[in-house]
Amino acid sequence: MALLQGNPKPFLLSPRRLPIRSSTHPTSFNNRQKLNLNLRLPILINALRKFPIRSNLPSKSRTSRLNAEAGSVGVSETEATSGRRILLSDVVVKRKRRVFSGRKWNSLDIGTAGVVLAMHLLSLLAPFYFSWTALWVAVSLYLVTGLLGITLSFHRNLSHRSFKLRKWLEYLFAYCGVLALQGNPIDWVSTHRYHHQHCDSERDPHSPLEGFWFSHMSWLFDTNSVVQRCGGPNNVGDLEKQPFYRFLQRTYIAHPIALAVLLNALGGVPFLLWGMCVRIVWVYHITWLVNSACHVWGKQAWNTGDLSRNNWWVAVLAFGEGWHNNHHAFEYSARHGIEWWQLDITWYVVRLLQVLGLATDVKLPSEAQKQRLALNMGTAC
Repeated sequence: MALLQGNPKPFLLSPRRLPIRSSTHPTSFNNRQKLNLNLRLPILINALRKFPIRSNLPSKSRTSRLNAEAGSVGVSETEATSGRRILLSDVVVKRKRRVFSGRKWNSLDIGTAGVVLAMHLLSLLAPFYFSWTALWVAVSLYLVTGLLGITLSFHRNLSHRSFKLRKWLEYLFAYCGVLALQGNPIDWVSTHRYHHQHCDSERDPHSPLEGFWFSHMSWLFDTNSVVQRCGGPNNVGDLEKQPFYRFLQRTYIAHPIALAVLLNALGGVPFLLWGMCVRIVWVYHITWLVNSACHVWGKQAWNTGDLSRNNWWVAVLAFGEGWHNNHHAFEYSARHGIEWWQLDITWYVVRLLQVLGLATDVKLPSEAQKQRLALNMGTAC
């Protein structure tokens, strides 16, 4: 989800269209080999069929196994778990990645880092231009671009097709997402789909196994890394065939600039600083916390085979996106806060749209699907 327009050509790796499971999945054959059963091959095969890997292992055990297997093929378990543990977490940084030094920066990297840095620096001026009207403009645009644009449109509607919208409404919400300055829909959706396809493996675009800050934001400044791991955005054919999304990809940066000009015309510097800079930085970090904090801190209620966690405080800030282990268990679900007490503002909006007849084909997990992935440890918060 590069912030600036970019469509690099794929090389080195050619990703598969269909989701695949990495060797870190707890039920993979490589993992089963670690049972160390001293049996002959026929007996071993029968034993594996009869006694599959338990799905009710504690979260810490599954995380340790992922930590141990996250390194390159052939790395011993001792070497694989010798990294630095992230503060207040059982996640170990396996492949610390240097983003800011020791590599060549391309123009897209420089542009993206420049935009992020500029938004943060300009936000420091906002307290000197405070007004209640400017604050409410920022809050309103936070709801429009963060809730309707990113979580409802880019994520649940476009990335996972959790529901269908009337086409005019789909395009309107997608345009709201463009104003969040997180990238155009085609590139944003492509990166997110690759994240689910290769979650917490060596091909994940942003895993905390390469460092907390890498998963949080610095991966954005190394566009070649995403291309090397996953290839170009060739997993978004459903969006690329629509002229509207191709138009947004070509003209992406012009739309946030137009909004900045409008805000400046309506309210001057206070509207510009609060409605653009402060609001954009706020939505940035809330979105990024889903990639970082929700793979480091929290609890796991479902046997997803990755590091995804349910994190209540990220869920509050990100309109329900913090129920991330729920989401990784049921990617297709329009509802992330599966339990009644799990606050999920995005789901409430989807449900309202469904009642109004504007959202259809709303997908939810069945009880049978829940039972297949449930851990015997209660539902975590």
